[in-house]
Amino acid sequence: MALQTIQYRRLFVDSGFVSSEIFDRIMNEAIRTVRPPEAGFVEAGIFKDEEIGKLIADAYGINFIHLSQTPIDPEAVKMIPEAFARKENVLAYGWIDGICQVAMVDPENKEVRDFLEKKLGEPIMVTYTTPGFLEEAFAEYSSQIFDEISQLIEQYGRSFTEQGAQAHIERESIIIPLVDLLLRYGCDNHASDIHIEPHEAFTLVCYRVDGILYDLFRFPKSLHEAVVSRIKILAVLRTDEHFTAQDGKLCIRLQNKKDIDVHVSIVPILEGEKVVLRLFMERGRGLYLDILGLDLSEVEKLKIAAQQPYGMILTTGPTGSGKTTMMYALLQILNQRGVNIATIEDPVEYDVEGISQIQVNPRTKLTFATGLRSIVRQDPDIIFVGEVRDEETATIAVNAAMTGHLVLSTLHTNDAATTLPRLLEMKVEPFLIASTINVIVAQRLVRRICRHCIHSVNSDLIRLQRIVQPTLFQKYFGQKTYFRVFAGKGCRVCHNSGYMGRIGIFEILQMTPRIREYIMRRANAAEIQQAAVEEGMTTMMEDGIRKILQGITSVEEVLRVVC
Repeated sequence: MALQTIQYRRLFVDSGFVSSEIFDRIMNEAIRTVRPPEAGFVEAGIFKDEEIGKLIADAYGINFIHLSQTPIDPEAVKMIPEAFARKENVLAYGWIDGICQVAMVDPENKEVRDFLEKKLGEPIMVTYTTPGFLEEAFAEYSSQIFDEISQLIEQYGRSFTEQGAQAHIERESIIIPLVDLLLRYGCDNHASDIHIEPHEAFTLVCYRVDGILYDLFRFPKSLHEAVVSRIKILAVLRTDEHFTAQDGKLCIRLQNKKDIDVHVSIVPILEGEKVVLRLFMERGRGLYLDILGLDLSEVEKLKIAAQQPYGMILTTGPTGSGKTTMMYALLQILNQRGVNIATIEDPVEYDVEGISQIQVNPRTKLTFATGLRSIVRQDPDIIFVGEVRDEETATIAVNAAMTGHLVLSTLHTNDAATTLPRLLEMKVEPFLIASTINVIVAQRLVRRICRHCIHSVNSDLIRLQRIVQPTLFQKYFGQKTYFRVFAGKGCRVCHNSGYMGRIGIFEILQMTPRIREYIMRRANAAEIQQAAVEEGMTTMMEDGIRKILQGITSVEEVLRVVC
């Protein structure tokens, strides 16, 4: 069986790696989500996969296998069915002296070992690997899915050369597995969105991974309507409506028993109906401030603001910058028995137990404003408004914050300082803004350099010098025009992009007496920004530079998202 809690405590707490409080939180979350505790320690930034892997392998008394640095034999991978491998967290990756090598997250699971030896007809050599390395190695399965999708598309094209009922049945039988595989491929490759876009002669399928959109599949235009109809059926949308935008939601269960929420948006364009599927793979997983990219001082600022009995906490940034994830990380702290939390969202992105969540529905005239009015009458302690979009919502939210509620919300502005003039434009009085807002968080998401192919390079800092304020550039680089930074070479794990995963860069504006004074006299965003910096605020650009120097991201990536 897997290591017991007391063994984990001996490894991590007694050895001084983590505090007892953090250890208990991660272990409780692992039990709640039925995930290996190792994943929680890595996500919290306490260990790297390789570090925790060696510690736990020593505790088991077996070898640790660094799968991303080990050649994986595709024939060995095929020895274990994908569904079983993902469910039991095992992977066959090669042979040594004729014995099959199997990496396991729980190497003492006797039932799984016996099953594998019986299936393979020979003894196996078991090594330990971490959940993170195993997930990356499952890319071998993803490549198989890619081939299966390509084969289905080719099969559909060939069926048009034949006539009759049999050919029609064959074409129909392709649609269901094709849609399932398109969704699975997106989940396996951590895509946030899947675009199915009709063109004049073909349909293009694109996946957005780490904020970048990649073209991956083309299939015949004749297949497009059938694929769209299948998605409409899954999302319980009207299949006979082709000229009106429709929104829906579906849930898929992967072979590792993991539920994925998918939000569906269908809009008519000139060449047909375009479908965008947004994948939410955080369902059931704890979201914590300290794994989003905030440093300890910033986490402390937000925790203090979240502990206030009333007022507003706002996050700002463009679509897809992680604003809602930040809000849910705060709600994770606040979500306790004895506290009534209500939300109004469009859409509800994460299903959280213990929180009353309301979905905006324009058809029933349930808007942010009307929903917020109703929530206030539900005796809430904390209110989360998905987005402040108009004057009415802004006014109600501010008034709720004035009358003893803690209000969390998001807003679309370029930086923290611009939020304050934006609220003035929404006809919110300056004294209300100054007296209700506790803190404003502006953020962006940058891609992380792939840890498996990271290397140091000389970077030309001339472009950065032209954009960054002279005092900020001088603080971190002095007179240098070249600097040793980090980049990803590109490897199998990151699909040759050099990046894997994303992390936030932030600026946190606290409401100080000086900032309140600037608001009362309706100062512009530049004046407020300057005052906040003078009072110690770290800008997004500075936070980005810090993460460049720490080897987390690259110069090009910070400039891409901030400028």
